[in-house]
Amino acid sequence: MVWTARRCSPTRVSRVHRTGGGGAVRCRFVTRSIPSATELTVWRTLLRAEARISRRLQADLLDRHDLALGAYDVLMNLGEAPGGRLRMNDLADRVLLSRSGLTRLVDRLQREGLVDRQTCASDARGLYAVLTAAGRERLVEATPTYREGVRDSMLGALDEPDLRALGVLLGRLADERVPA
Repeated sequence: MVWTARRCSPTRVSRVHRTGGGGAVRCRFVTRSIPSATELTVWRTLLRAEARISRRLQADLLDRHDLALGAYDVLMNLGEAPGGRLRMNDLADRVLLSRSGLTRLVDRLQREGLVDRQTCASDARGLYAVLTAAGRERLVEATPTYREGVRDSMLGALDEPDLRALGVLLGRLADERVPA
């Protein structure tokens, strides 16, 4: 098996995969893009925007409610779930934390009385994170601050057509359907 690569353009690389067996040579061309300067600029701008908005939300939530953005995200996802509970694996996927990172965060929220854990009746290994009454109260108190921060940091800078277009584009990147 031999791999060769040649540049076709400044932003494209083609690979030729040659395999020999019984004298036969098969070639398979695989083309992949190398991000252009414009693409990298867009990527870095997206990262900077996310970091700026997250820092603002984090600061506002900590200042007004002594609640970190990650903790708010857990409470919000539990608050939106049926019965205020989610399996830990599902919650980890929604809040984009590692399983161990979520476990540590839920441990802390449990010590604060905002979240409880319940075993899963159908799977002894499964655990649910459950929003407590105190957790729901804290979520209700913090939600206006969160929404204000989202509006001021992001939504205030976009008009309705821009917002719809951004929603569609980000939905495509996140592989989710966003209403146009």
